[in-house]
Amino acid sequence: MKIHEYQAKQVFRRYGIPVPEGEPAFDVAEVAPIAKRLIEKTGNPVVIVKAQIHAGGRGKGGGVKVAKGGAEEATALASKILGMNLITKQTGPEGQKVGRLYIEQGLDIDKEFYFALLVDRESRRVAVIASAEGGMDIEEVAEAHPEKLLTLHVDPLLGLAPYQIRQLAKFLGISGKETSSAFAKFADGIYKCFVGEDCSMVEVNPLVVTKQGGVVALDGKVTFDDNAEYRHKALFQELRDPAEEDPVELEAKKVGLSYVSLDGNIGCLVNGAGLAMATMDIIKHYGGEPANFLDVGGGASQEQVTQAFRMILSSSLVKGIFVNIFGGIMRCDIIANGIVAASKELGLKVPLVVRLEGTNVELGRKILDDSGLKIQSASSMADGAQKIVAAIRAA
Repeated sequence: MKIHEYQAKQVFRRYGIPVPEGEPAFDVAEVAPIAKRLIEKTGNPVVIVKAQIHAGGRGKGGGVKVAKGGAEEATALASKILGMNLITKQTGPEGQKVGRLYIEQGLDIDKEFYFALLVDRESRRVAVIASAEGGMDIEEVAEAHPEKLLTLHVDPLLGLAPYQIRQLAKFLGISGKETSSAFAKFADGIYKCFVGEDCSMVEVNPLVVTKQGGVVALDGKVTFDDNAEYRHKALFQELRDPAEEDPVELEAKKVGLSYVSLDGNIGCLVNGAGLAMATMDIIKHYGGEPANFLDVGGGASQEQVTQAFRMILSSSLVKGIFVNIFGGIMRCDIIANGIVAASKELGLKVPLVVRLEGTNVELGRKILDDSGLKIQSASSMADGAQKIVAAIRAA
């Protein structure tokens, strides 16, 4: 689960990580009072108006503006940003509508850095990535100048060790007793935050050193591991923004299905994550484009299968459906009944190819054959992929 910048900074504060003063705004009328409070509290007439969406590159897209003229200018800028369709590299060409703002104090910045933590599945450890090229697109830096990034792996038994923090500080060129101490406190806090909140990624870009020598997280991007939701139910409920998530994916979570929307035109209904990945691969191999990842799991009911079809067909991009079931725990007759029920209820009009193998496969095939529906049967995964690709091209 992703959260907004202002929410990330609320989490940071709990771990003693320094962040600028700021408040969220959900209406333009709220901006002037917030700006006045910040100016009065900090003594700095500069405030920053930031769009809050679950994507990076907001500044380049026009979603971050500096107001040097106090509350009146901040309100004028907020009126332009709130409600705009913000387009960045991470939103894609369709953009994302801005429904929230964050009004934040301005800072006297001396240096900017990039700092992030993520799960490195290859090493099975938390990786810390740092660069002196803060505030820039880190992907471009990594591609053009990989030597400007330092990656360290943290021993889960030791945590982020003092010698690693010193190594990071040296690489970034952080010096001076007070600044080095502030950086060490930040690094220790951000690692504890990552582990304590079961994050899969924490990114601060930029992490800044102010002209007063302080170390401050000027931005914050946090992604929580959905598998740990049971440990943080209140946090997930409080911080989730449904407007920033795919409504079909949210519906899938409610009914116990694993669903991820993609950009293709072949809907996939599969049992098992590994088989689902293989199904998407083989569709690509034969020239097709999968429209989704959908794992109905090993114990799906007829109702869940019907709901899965409904979710697949909710996308106007879908021009055909490939059902690929290997019945181990899952029974092929249950899948077949679900397919028939869904096809009749939803008035299925796109080509449908079904490959069934495993428990009760003969019964499942008989149910499909006796349904009177136009369903192509496939003898194998490869056969099914070729048939659905051909059916779509012929349509």
